[in-house]
Amino acid sequence: MAKSKSPSRNRKETSEVDSAETPVAEELTPPVEDEGEEQQPTTAVDQLDKTGPAVDSIFSKSDGKYRNKQRCLVLCLRGATARYRHLLEDLRTMLPHHKKESKLDAGKNGAASAVNDIAQMRGCNTVLFLECRKRQDAYLWLGRVGDNLGPSAKFHLTNAHTMDELRLTGNCMKGSRPVLTFDESFEKQGHLRLLKSLFTDVFGTPRGHPKSKPFCDRVMAFYYADKKIWVRNYQIVEQQPTNALEAHQAKKRSGQEESTSLVEIGPRFVLNPIRIFRGSFGGQTLFQNPDFVSPNEIRAVEKKRKGRSYELRKENQKKRKDRQEEYVLPEDPLDSVFR
Repeated sequence: MAKSKSPSRNRKETSEVDSAETPVAEELTPPVEDEGEEQQPTTAVDQLDKTGPAVDSIFSKSDGKYRNKQRCLVLCLRGATARYRHLLEDLRTMLPHHKKESKLDAGKNGAASAVNDIAQMRGCNTVLFLECRKRQDAYLWLGRVGDNLGPSAKFHLTNAHTMDELRLTGNCMKGSRPVLTFDESFEKQGHLRLLKSLFTDVFGTPRGHPKSKPFCDRVMAFYYADKKIWVRNYQIVEQQPTNALEAHQAKKRSGQEESTSLVEIGPRFVLNPIRIFRGSFGGQTLFQNPDFVSPNEIRAVEKKRKGRSYELRKENQKKRKDRQEEYVLPEDPLDSVFR
């Protein structure tokens, strides 16, 4: 019985050895190349087409994990009016990655140090700070805090309109990620490129945030006109044709059967850049707007104009009174003859 089992065992061992050695032999043998054919240089695109994992590494797909942990602190200084408080609440609804904070009292050290301390305690990377002075002038601060302090920018906020005030027809899902679009002017000027990076950090919702929705159904647009930044928020509306005639007309008009349009949601506001600082809420000045005029100066000029009109009115009254005194009719001797 022992002699009969040995040949089968040897047969199995030899088969396993042959099967294990064959791939090694194939790897060691170099490929035979034809001398007549010329080798074409391979480019990076060709290598990416051949290798699948490299494409996945460059064009990474979302695995549903929250990796870009960006948080934005949104708060205002005490004394803001109702309009600006409602505007700040609209901005909070647009930023699902925000951290809410109550009204801030400046204190003795000022608001800058207090905002930096609050952002550090809340673990925030960026700050959106609204400051209201004299209950009529609003200033918006945007900046980076934390380990990388700065830069920060100060804007004069004008023409602010909230969602409830406008009552526009646009609507979007709460917490959806926006598509940020910028005017071509943001690529031509240096300070606008810096502001573009700040807007991207503050208003760009990180992918995979727990409070965000995994799709984009709105567009947040930034336009540079009249040396000011105009901010608008739109909804992406995709309309599908209901019949064959509408599909034919849409395809003839735009080349596609489905038509895409934008409907404004709100809020809307205008930002006038004042100054850009290297640090967080202070430091070296990187840019200063030479065309910016303080609203206090504008009101002072208006008061002077109104005061000048009052002075002119009083001068005209005095001249009229002097003129009436000068033109006195002489006494007529024949006035009492026929009485």
